[in-house]
Amino acid sequence: MSLFDRVADLPVTVESVSRDRFESDTSSGFLRKTTVFSLAGDGAVGRGEDVTYDTEDHDALADAPEDAFDLAGSYDSFAAFSAALDGVDLFPTKAPERETAEHYRRWALESAGLDLALRQADTDLASAVSRERDPLRFVVSTRLGNPPSADRVELLLDRDADCEFKLDPTTDWDDELVASLAARARVRILDLKGYYEGTDVDQAPDPELYERILSGFPDAVVEDPAFTDETRPLFDGREGRVSWDAPITGVESVERLPFEPSWLNVKPSRFGTVESLFDTIEYADERGMSLYGGGQFELDAGRDHIQLLASVFYPDGPNDVAPREYNLPDPPADLPTSPLVPSADPSGLEF
Repeated sequence: MSLFDRVADLPVTVESVSRDRFESDTSSGFLRKTTVFSLAGDGAVGRGEDVTYDTEDHDALADAPEDAFDLAGSYDSFAAFSAALDGVDLFPTKAPERETAEHYRRWALESAGLDLALRQADTDLASAVSRERDPLRFVVSTRLGNPPSADRVELLLDRDADCEFKLDPTTDWDDELVASLAARARVRILDLKGYYEGTDVDQAPDPELYERILSGFPDAVVEDPAFTDETRPLFDGREGRVSWDAPITGVESVERLPFEPSWLNVKPSRFGTVESLFDTIEYADERGMSLYGGGQFELDAGRDHIQLLASVFYPDGPNDVAPREYNLPDPPADLPTSPLVPSADPSGLEF
């Protein structure tokens, strides 16, 4: 029985749909806004977070009528609920700023529906798929400012000397900064962001930067390089260190990669549907690929969900799912440390 089959037959009853806005300043210097969908029925509430990045999309959603998402009904299975979402206009007031937002909003509703179905069945995800929630290793994703410095890394290491990191190199990283970071031996992933276009974090393919990173952090995973005639040869013999994130939206996207990967960053919202996510996890497991979870500055239920999924499916990976406090411009002194311990009596998609 596939992972999805284990949850597909759960019935779910939706009586109402509501939305709540959240916002917070972040360590990356922008105001993060998200929207949480709450699906209520039979005395339970399932929640899912829309992590669309563009504020305009959340503003437009706030202007939508309360009944814009008419999902009320009794579905004989979660699979039927998911199929019903195929016909829902996810952006009823305006087209999304980016195509990727379609999957993000679909995931918000899918995860809310699964959360509700599990709660109505008086169970939790790990029990439903016959797995355990294990202690969760996490790394902290942070940018290093402009001009870049190791200050943020030092601040977090002052709070937790065992903190591990996922960092976003930029062309401004020089040999001195790389050596300083490497000397701390706490960097696990370096995200080259080679697939981003039209965002504040775009990083064009840079052969000098790539070689500096590959040589300076010989044991680290290198995520999302952009391959060009100049950069591809740098990875000859180093393919096993490469991970992919932004292009991964399902099994077909994995099959389209330049070579079979050793690593994948699993961001659930990129997949849109629970079935696509679960199918990809199984596909990767069958081929011995190492997985780790990725975060998107979730502000509410979404963070709990990505921590749960990592705990159930890839708890020992360098999971970029640190508690929300790590994303604050000035994180508190008493930060939670890795590994995170799952809650004692979960329901639905609770970690």
